[in-house]
Amino acid sequence: MSRLTLCLWVALAANPVFAEKGPDAVPVPPSGVLGISNNVMLAPDFWIRQSAQPDRVLLDAAEIGKHNANLFKVDPSMHDLRAMPATLDRATVNGWINDLSQYPTRKLYDVHGQPVPEGLRKELADALALDAVPEKQSTRYGMIVQRAALRTFPTDTRVFTSNDDTDIDRFQETAEFPGTPVLIAQTSRDGRWLFVVSPRYAAWTHRENVAEGHADDVLARIGRTPRRIVTGSTVRTVFTPEQPAVSQLQLDMGVAVPVLADHPADQPVNGQSPYASHVVELPIRGVDGKLGFSPALIQRNADTQDDYLPLTEANIIRQAFKFLGERYGWGHDYDGRDCSGFVSDVYRSLGVEMPRNTSKQATSPGFTHQAFGDKDSHDARLKAAMALQVGDLVYIPGHVMMVIGKLDGAPYVIHDTGGMAYRDGKGGMRHVKLNEVSVTPLLPLMYDDKHTYVDRMTSIVHVRP
Repeated sequence: MSRLTLCLWVALAANPVFAEKGPDAVPVPPSGVLGISNNVMLAPDFWIRQSAQPDRVLLDAAEIGKHNANLFKVDPSMHDLRAMPATLDRATVNGWINDLSQYPTRKLYDVHGQPVPEGLRKELADALALDAVPEKQSTRYGMIVQRAALRTFPTDTRVFTSNDDTDIDRFQETAEFPGTPVLIAQTSRDGRWLFVVSPRYAAWTHRENVAEGHADDVLARIGRTPRRIVTGSTVRTVFTPEQPAVSQLQLDMGVAVPVLADHPADQPVNGQSPYASHVVELPIRGVDGKLGFSPALIQRNADTQDDYLPLTEANIIRQAFKFLGERYGWGHDYDGRDCSGFVSDVYRSLGVEMPRNTSKQATSPGFTHQAFGDKDSHDARLKAAMALQVGDLVYIPGHVMMVIGKLDGAPYVIHDTGGMAYRDGKGGMRHVKLNEVSVTPLLPLMYDDKHTYVDRMTSIVHVRP
């Protein structure tokens, strides 16, 4: 597609008629991803150049701090562990578990495409051990010691609502990362799983993912400085046979790890000189399950910073593009992330906390959002779409997209998506499988045969003022 053709396509895209009738005779690139004519458009600098003030700070550190503090106060999906009571009652614990551990109503299939036996429902209900929750219990704390899957039920059984698609495991909720503090609320019937409450989620995880520690030791780690912030998509600690628990540990974007600034420069760390690395401190789990700490190394040339990146349009775009092409991972599965995990990890590297799931992000009282309902017309929705700015988050049922800029007024987004569909200009629809973090235009995307994504917008969240 030539630059002239691209401009023609963008001009059409800016017209609401295009969103209804599709690209007509405009050529489609070999990838099938309409609107992406060349690899230049897949580089962050292309979109940064479209911004009039790419390096203007949208919120400074103090303003972000106020936002985060308010989010934990007003959004019930977030959990301020420092404000938890010293004692938990049965109703609270059972409430957390029952809110999450709901067996799907749709028919389920296993990894071989076979129907899941109905007996699994009863088996998992028993595994929750709700009858064993004490009337009162002292509040216990721990820390995540490795990238940990958080599950709907205390099981590794993978289930799906389609017999030919095993990407979306309906028992997978999210993941938490090394150093995340958690409250430990319940143990499964077999003792192999813990129900934990993290700052942004509550779910089941394998016992070995958590080291239990004293409240003071755990809570003191929240916001500790000096620290390194992971600003790459992922970073791994340096390999060490001397301390396997912190060897090649995966740290995802936005993870903050304390730095041992006073470590002597000439003293080895796990058998290696630290002069070319940052010496950080990570939690480890002892043989007794108790919390300990170990020094570890992160190479100086790894993508980390000594503080969160400034919240600018340029940084939003750069951080988002670090995930471009990463495989879609429902609930942070596949060592990746899904659409809501993607946007929250990007913003976390900029210091901004967000709820985990799209349903919570789209309606959170901690953010400025523009809601849409059945009474909102296509024209009103289109007007809102044309006013989108870099970093705005666009929600449709079950999905979120991040705006990266405009070409001739038409908005483009980056999102972690299974695919895209658009009208083929011949009365039909073209479906393109993506299954990755992708750059696409917004306006031509079709939600179904009759509605565009714009028609199905439920919310626009503005992280900027």
